[in-house]
Amino acid sequence: MKYRTLGKTDLDVSVIGLGTWQFGGEWGKEYSQPEVDAIFEKARETGINLIDTAECYGDHLSEQFIGKAIEKDRDQWVLATKFGHKFHDLYERTRHFKSEEVKQQLEDSLRSLRTDYIDLYQLHSGVGEEFDNDKLWTMLDKQLKEGKIRHIGLSIGKNDNIYQTRKSSEIGAESIQVVYNRLDRTPEEEVFPSCEEQNLGVLARVPMASGYLSGKYKPGATFAENDVRHRHDQEETRRKLATVAELEKHEVPQGVPMAQWALAWCLKHPAVTCVIPGCKNPDQVESNAKAADLEMVKTNHPQATV
Repeated sequence: MKYRTLGKTDLDVSVIGLGTWQFGGEWGKEYSQPEVDAIFEKARETGINLIDTAECYGDHLSEQFIGKAIEKDRDQWVLATKFGHKFHDLYERTRHFKSEEVKQQLEDSLRSLRTDYIDLYQLHSGVGEEFDNDKLWTMLDKQLKEGKIRHIGLSIGKNDNIYQTRKSSEIGAESIQVVYNRLDRTPEEEVFPSCEEQNLGVLARVPMASGYLSGKYKPGATFAENDVRHRHDQEETRRKLATVAELEKHEVPQGVPMAQWALAWCLKHPAVTCVIPGCKNPDQVESNAKAADLEMVKTNHPQATV
């Protein structure tokens, strides 16, 4: 495994992280604690140390699984979670960004994660006055001073949100989380240059384009109702999978699994600190981790967006 420092923080993170939205039950599978424990045991073996989760992945359900899985060695992990939403049912959320609401969310997350501090606490797709809220940032700064949070980050909802990216240092954020993958390169235009200018760490989420870049799915693939991809526009999905087939033919080196190539492709960009793919089992964790060894593989990183 390779490690990079997350921007101007003191956090050294594995270039391959562990995304955990799936533990909330919206990716076609419900999890048990032994299944989650096995995933984390494999992450330990491979050197992965960054975990990304959120309060709304099953009403703290993902956090609860994680808290039990890492309780014995909490200090060995870089634990990132998010705030701003409340889970009610599959794909149903309400928004809660007032300072007193977020303070309660923080306490709930700490309890669910079985820890007394969070390494990276991220605003989760906040917009408008949810972001432009001095009371919120003042409250979070107080939590920093009390040691309940080590660092603040932004998980921007739109991957061209240059306004929030440029304001990051001003409000005390030290990292940006953004959608970035071979099918969606929008952050390269403005967000990444701003991150590099401010020395912000970058967590690239959805690096395999919701699994479409895994190489597992062909045009015409369908998904169960408890899989968030069931809600994606079918024509858009068909088009993406057709593009993936072309990428596999023309860009992926022979003998390299496409999923690993997709992760390594993201890590080729100098702004990206870490990719945070999801996983459904220990085998996928191991496969994802191997992408770190492909980082220097020639990945044909063209300038034109597909």
